[in-house]
Amino acid sequence: MSAPRFTTFGCRLNAYETEAMTRMAAEAGLADALVVNTCAVTAEAVRKARQEIRRLRRENPQARIVVTGCAAQTEPQTFAGMEEVDHVIGNAEKMRPATWSALAGDFGTERVQVEDIMSVRETAHHLIDGFGTRARAHVQIQNGCDHRCTFCIIPFGRGNSRSVPAGVVVEQIARLAGEGYNEVVLTGVDLTSWGADLPGTPRLGDLVRRILRLVPDLPRLRLSSIDSIEADPALMEALATEPRLMPHLHLSLQHGDDLILKRMKRRHLRDDAIRFCEEARRLRPDIVFGADIIAGFPTETEAQFENALRLVEDCGLTWLHVFPYSPRAGTPAARMPQVEGAAIRDRARRLRAAGDRRRDAWLAAQRGTVHRVLMESPRRGRTEGFAEVTTQRDHETGGIETLRIAGQEGSSLTA
Repeated sequence: MSAPRFTTFGCRLNAYETEAMTRMAAEAGLADALVVNTCAVTAEAVRKARQEIRRLRRENPQARIVVTGCAAQTEPQTFAGMEEVDHVIGNAEKMRPATWSALAGDFGTERVQVEDIMSVRETAHHLIDGFGTRARAHVQIQNGCDHRCTFCIIPFGRGNSRSVPAGVVVEQIARLAGEGYNEVVLTGVDLTSWGADLPGTPRLGDLVRRILRLVPDLPRLRLSSIDSIEADPALMEALATEPRLMPHLHLSLQHGDDLILKRMKRRHLRDDAIRFCEEARRLRPDIVFGADIIAGFPTETEAQFENALRLVEDCGLTWLHVFPYSPRAGTPAARMPQVEGAAIRDRARRLRAAGDRRRDAWLAAQRGTVHRVLMESPRRGRTEGFAEVTTQRDHETGGIETLRIAGQEGSSLTA
């Protein structure tokens, strides 16, 4: 019998949870199983998961296939209807050791186990201390989302926002620092909502300052994607005064036109995004921004798209994630007038090209500068601004090296 094999789609949080499931499945003695941890963020993500399931069945006709993750939560009937699938497990169920024990001990386990995710009130923070390479660990501090952006299916896959208590987060990070991790990334679905459900309603900035104060041996603390309109004063102060908080923020901007932002049910306008980037850059001149932007949202005109395109320059974005809009059944945006597919693809291409130009200009400007690089492998690492750096000689994996930038190769720096 062989150990279960996992395939993971989607975000860092999914990867974090795969790590937990791997351990639970091993402890339960589950064998000869293939587990697909799905993503629901786009219709394309669901299509790829289905494609992977069919491939796995062709290549492993005798293995049990277990499907879980956000797409399994939001579309259990889709995967239950696939003859290749043996079990469909929801997002809450997948984080329970009892689920994996039942799968290991009873081939008659109920085929579809997907409960109402909105009834879940706790995170599964107790399962693992974080995951990653020997260089960088990710720690979940939050799950779910209370907002209802009109294009987004994720709250229905993840449930409402719930936070890991600050003391638990600090304890996890202290253990990781003690084990030699030089960087910790705080991760979640809606990171800036952390604390809203905790006593005293602390904010993300309070948690960041507490971590840096109580874990003085941690060299680098990094945030995953944040919602700029929810960045609290303590977080901005930490950005300005704490060199161990990395000068890199990935922003959930989504668009640059006010009417489209309102139709998305976002909580900021174009000028809010620009002002945030200007203020963050004033507080931390070396800060580097990434951002998510959707191309071809329903009703988007060419003029409205141009507003999104200009936002790349107006905010000074460096790392761009472009999402061609795809309708998700059950979301309000899916019922709005849709943009023609060829126009969506063209706009996504133009956005990516604008992002590539900004990235290349920023990379070119780094020639001759000195960066502290966290080595992810002997010859590859990341700067504090999250640029990839390749080197000509070996360095210790997990170590932080001071390197002078010699040039650029593709989307990476050389040192």
